[in-house]
Amino acid sequence: MVALGAALAVLVGLGAGIGIGIATAKAVDAIARQPEAAGNIRSTLIIGCALAEATAVYGLVASILIIFMIK
Repeated sequence: MVALGAALAVLVGLGAGIGIGIATAKAVDAIARQPEAAGNIRSTLIIGCALAEATAVYGLVASILIIFMIK
């Protein structure tokens, strides 16, 4: 049961990876359509990716806590 809980918490990383991939694709598309706005798009993308990665790290920490703290 502990392994199942940890596996579910790790799935947060999968969601973050998919989200970052979609955001990157949309940012590249936006830069291709409007090159003069590349700086604004890039900075917004970096902030969004950092927030998504933070969510993935929280999921990783939760899974580690589930594995080692609950016995």
